[in-house]
Amino acid sequence: MSHTISQFDILVSGGGVAGLTAAALFGASGFSVFCVDPAPPITERDAAGSDLRTTAFLQPSQTLLDQAGIWPRLAAEAAPLQIMRIVDAGGDQPEPRIVKDFDASDISEKPFGWNLPNWLLRRELVARLEELPNVEFRPGTAAKTLFTREGEARVGLTNGSQVRCKLVIAADGRNSPMREQAGISVKTTRYGQKALAFAVTHPIPHNNVSTEIHRSGGPFTLVPLPDYNGMSSSAVVWMERGPEVMRLAALPENEFEAAMSERSCHLFGPLTLASRRTTWPIISQVAERMYGQRVALVAEAAHVVPPIGAQGLNMSLGDMRILLDLACADPDNLGNAKMLETFHKRRHGEVKTRVAGIDLLNRASMMEARPLRDLRSAGLNAIYSMAPVRKTMMQMGLGARG
Repeated sequence: MSHTISQFDILVSGGGVAGLTAAALFGASGFSVFCVDPAPPITERDAAGSDLRTTAFLQPSQTLLDQAGIWPRLAAEAAPLQIMRIVDAGGDQPEPRIVKDFDASDISEKPFGWNLPNWLLRRELVARLEELPNVEFRPGTAAKTLFTREGEARVGLTNGSQVRCKLVIAADGRNSPMREQAGISVKTTRYGQKALAFAVTHPIPHNNVSTEIHRSGGPFTLVPLPDYNGMSSSAVVWMERGPEVMRLAALPENEFEAAMSERSCHLFGPLTLASRRTTWPIISQVAERMYGQRVALVAEAAHVVPPIGAQGLNMSLGDMRILLDLACADPDNLGNAKMLETFHKRRHGEVKTRVAGIDLLNRASMMEARPLRDLRSAGLNAIYSMAPVRKTMMQMGLGARG
């Protein structure tokens, strides 16, 4: 039997960047929140198991973080992304054939976004939750069982206790236990790709330019970071076929540095590895629906996309923005069927469209055959050369609706 039963407005299952952000957002808006995660958050760069991926917060996401009182803690550590540069290097030699720049100043006074390491986000989000008296964060405990009725949800935790709440926010990842408990199915697409994530330093400054280099196997993306040990630094996501990623991950450091410098077309001079290498599987996934009784699916519990165009977490924050608006508009009916159906209607169509778009971009970036790579190059050139298209792409990048 459970020891204790506690009552909160909201239970957030998941203490990754998305779950912690949800807890801070709803907590800052006055709801009582209980947030659980099976693993304690790793909040130091060089600690074992730290998440070396970075997240680029696009403009609408930054506004939301401000609203939750998180942005002031992050601003000093964030590297602005002023220009997004797409490079096609699909010729015989790894060198740029086509370079297209999207400059944020064409459509806005602010940069496209700001890049931050995930381990640092976790550190600052946890600190923010500690400031909120109505939020309780319980790392080392997970949501295990879900029982829902018309009026409330009861969540059984791994420590034997139970939480009663009006709304369960499932932010517990691509294999979401709460989604499974709610009986919601997902459609998964596998690409046979993995990603390597790591940090580098380089002699040529990035000048706040995020660079995505397409050759074959998947893009090689360098995203600006603040200087590290007095050197210009970038976060790298290198997507390739699975076996190739495992081969690269196992290379001695000097051989790996030679391989990544070549794959970067030497645009920033020789790259030096400045962290350990981590690998991630690449999939697309969409939940059949984004809600169940008293349950809302957000972030990777609802949708997973390959890391192209900084869409992942910004889609997640799009989920939360709508959920929060609906909750604040009618707090008395938090988590009821009407609220959750509206949330699903307002998000699911857009999520599916975006997942399909990123799927297409990823398949194009994986092309191995030379004629197809030439076709991609011509396509990129044609698309990105049209001013109206470029502007639309940039606004989409900022999360604006067309």
